[in-house]
Amino acid sequence: MLEDRSYMRADPHRPAWSATALLMVAVVACFALQCIAMVYGRQEAWIYHHLALSTDGLKSGYVWQLLSFQFLHAGFWHVVCNLVGLWFFGRTVEERLGAPAFLKLYFLAGLVGGVLQAGLGWVAPDFYGKVPTVGASAGVCGLIAVFALLEPDAEIRVLGVLPIKARHFLWVSGGVAAFFTFVPLGGGYAHAAHLGGFLSGVVSMRWSINRPALHWNPLQGRRRKRQLVQAAAQITRWRGRPDDSVSPLPPEEFISKEVDPILDKISAHGIHSLTPRERQILEAARAKMAKR
Repeated sequence: MLEDRSYMRADPHRPAWSATALLMVAVVACFALQCIAMVYGRQEAWIYHHLALSTDGLKSGYVWQLLSFQFLHAGFWHVVCNLVGLWFFGRTVEERLGAPAFLKLYFLAGLVGGVLQAGLGWVAPDFYGKVPTVGASAGVCGLIAVFALLEPDAEIRVLGVLPIKARHFLWVSGGVAAFFTFVPLGGGYAHAAHLGGFLSGVVSMRWSINRPALHWNPLQGRRRKRQLVQAAAQITRWRGRPDDSVSPLPPEEFISKEVDPILDKISAHGIHSLTPRERQILEAARAKMAKR
């Protein structure tokens, strides 16, 4: 029956907190400690010398800066903007790829962005090496790139107003980062780190650690299929009344003839390609499970 299928049952091993939420908590906690140390401990110089990313620091052997700089921020709005990016893009990436791959992509993007920023500071210190680099922006840019590849037609509202498709947003934001990397005007923005994050996300998805995700087939395994059903039911958020007419078939036949093709469509075209009727079918599948 429908409820006996492994992918329709709740996952007892699913953690209470997502990796995205835990990462956000870690960023907030580190920023709080940074503020306390700078205000009450008068440690601003020490923090920026030892933990913020700089070419001089890497020359001195402070290789941990490639990680620590991702948890420091230049101010309240700096950390808020990165948290917003983590929340909106990180959740979808984690749902699609899983927590381990999500974290790997995030920190790899931060590492590559940091290396590019520090490397340019080595080559052209007058343009790139004046101010130490802090912030989670490179990792967030990597998540934006991955999100745009997974959901190219998803709508993003810039500043909450201007609608733009994810693939176009990637081109625009990546283009801005590239332009100001090669035309450095200062202003305190680590455009090279942003560019490194974007490039890392694109390269990782297309040629490296998670290439199969671009052609994700939910029928490859029951565990993967169960995760997709759960994610689809959450993301589609159908709010109309369940329509019994969409599921007159017996449960087993309903799954094979109605639900499985929808999962294939999500795999090929993304969650945003579903029609209202297909969303009703997913809701009907969840309703059948709830009645048992």
